[in-house]
Amino acid sequence: MSRERQWATPADLRAQVEKYWRCGAILAGQITGEAQFPLSLRLRGPTGGEVAQRFDAVRDWIRELREGSREGRGFGYELQWREVRNRVHGGNRLPVGAFVPTAADALRLIGRQRDAERFAALVDLARRKQPGLLEWLARKPLTALRHAEDWPALLAVVGWFRENPRPDVYMRQLDIPGVHTKLIENRRRLLGELLDEVLPEHAIDRHHAGARGFEARYGLRQRPVRLRFRFLDTGLHLHGLSDLTVSVDEFARLPVDLWATPVERVFITENEINGLAFPRHPRSLVIFGLGYALDHLGAIPWLHRTDVHYWGDIDTHGFAILDRLRHHLLHAQSLLMDREVLDAHRDLWGCEPRDRRFTGEPSRLASDEATLFRAIRDNELGTNLRLEQERIGYGWLRRRLDYL
Repeated sequence: MSRERQWATPADLRAQVEKYWRCGAILAGQITGEAQFPLSLRLRGPTGGEVAQRFDAVRDWIRELREGSREGRGFGYELQWREVRNRVHGGNRLPVGAFVPTAADALRLIGRQRDAERFAALVDLARRKQPGLLEWLARKPLTALRHAEDWPALLAVVGWFRENPRPDVYMRQLDIPGVHTKLIENRRRLLGELLDEVLPEHAIDRHHAGARGFEARYGLRQRPVRLRFRFLDTGLHLHGLSDLTVSVDEFARLPVDLWATPVERVFITENEINGLAFPRHPRSLVIFGLGYALDHLGAIPWLHRTDVHYWGDIDTHGFAILDRLRHHLLHAQSLLMDREVLDAHRDLWGCEPRDRRFTGEPSRLASDEATLFRAIRDNELGTNLRLEQERIGYGWLRRRLDYL
């Protein structure tokens, strides 16, 4: 093992201070005032036997440490010494410890003086504009430093929401001097942390979180969730229209119970081509390309009074979606997601992407569905097995529909 790896070098000591910087403690001290210095450092040195056997190398090691220390450079770490005696070389003073006496020494040692000055400016601005954020700054100083350029704009947004809680406007309508709404959109997660620090409880809907839940959490209007669907019965067409895309609210208001031919059955499939090619079926419609709108279906009253059939891929993800759908529509049935269909299309099996696989335990699958799901999840039938819905023969769909 080389000397540099055995005995601490100036670079090793700087690395320890840099690690302390990365935890944010040095900057947090500007706010909390907590005493952090002198900061003790670990100093690995030679053993007594190494002093006797490698005395010249030990002298070089000591010289290198002293040159890199506060004694040699005027800043940085200081060495702690102890008298060590051995039979060969007699008594000698050896470094046995090191410490950084002040924050200024630490910052200069790792070249972070300018960063500390920038952070002090962020703290000063927050103290004047939004003092409620000081505790957050103490917890996440490096996060604030990474967004230093945007800090004045972020504080302006926080101030605006404090004066206008739950404004009920679209994000694009926010008119905050010096702030473009693109910045708000791109910094939603960070702004969420800041707003949670200063807004009153009634201004925060804690059922929503993260960047995706930003609008709902803080009372902004959200882009309407849209559903695309096709009527599969010409008697259901609206003024000759069969393929429509509407908001979830509008879909919920469809007068399905009042038509001469009421809707009795709804099919759901993710694949767009499957939705477009879905065959005619009496008193039915198909929803497709659903995406995140799946979680809104439970709020549509008339869906609870119709038969619902979900057709997804035969893989872990497909069964996870079916399970999720049943959280909202417990009576939903699966379509073409069974072992018979899987075995009949063995030549068309593919591989489910590893980052898409669901490895949990769904709680709303029927016993035969759960058995097939576990066999796929546990790779009993093949590695990461997947049968995509668009690979299933069209005749299979027609025959299944004949039984409905």
